[in-house]
Amino acid sequence: MIKETKQQKVYRVLKARIIEHVYAPGQRIVIDQIANELQTSAIPVREAIRQLEAERLIFYKRNIGPVVAEVNETDYSDTLRILAVLESHATALSAKNFPKEKIALLKDQNKSMKEALETFDMMQFSALNATFHRTICEACDNRYLLELIESTWNRMDAIRGAGSTLYSKRVKESINEHEQIIDLLEKGDDLLTLELLTRKHKLRTAEDFERRRLKNNNVTKG
Repeated sequence: MIKETKQQKVYRVLKARIIEHVYAPGQRIVIDQIANELQTSAIPVREAIRQLEAERLIFYKRNIGPVVAEVNETDYSDTLRILAVLESHATALSAKNFPKEKIALLKDQNKSMKEALETFDMMQFSALNATFHRTICEACDNRYLLELIESTWNRMDAIRGAGSTLYSKRVKESINEHEQIIDLLEKGDDLLTLELLTRKHKLRTAEDFERRRLKNNNVTKG
């Protein structure tokens, strides 16, 4: 196992806290405080903050310093719907010559997602879910499509994907749908069904997020 650098550790900790809303939108990030807590100098903290700023998770506010960015839930839902179209087509293209050895890898990743759910480790679940779809899409031979997907993944990360880290019954459904995707990839002879299944898979996640957001908004107003 490769030991992470101080900067990588700070980045991992800060990003997890932002995604899990330990740090609220608009909250100031105090560099010296983080450095003391994580027993490092200010340099790795500043480097990690610059990386998070590039991902639009943090921005610099005049006379204040680094601040946690606001969550834009509408952007999350809209971007996920675009990703549904891009990823589903890339998945169908990948199926034409999908490496057999990667089928086993996908099965292992899906199994690890089940284990993450059992321990309610939603950060790990979210990371594995992203890796699962990345493994599939990277087998696509359309480089321009992959560039679009990569750009959209980066946008999702910047928005923070609030809905993807919240537990709901959707996460269990997602694992079952992954198994169906793996099965169609392994067969490789029904590309249209595979494309439609993958698209619905992403769209259901967007719809689930929108339902929960509406419910939460109603509770807040009530």
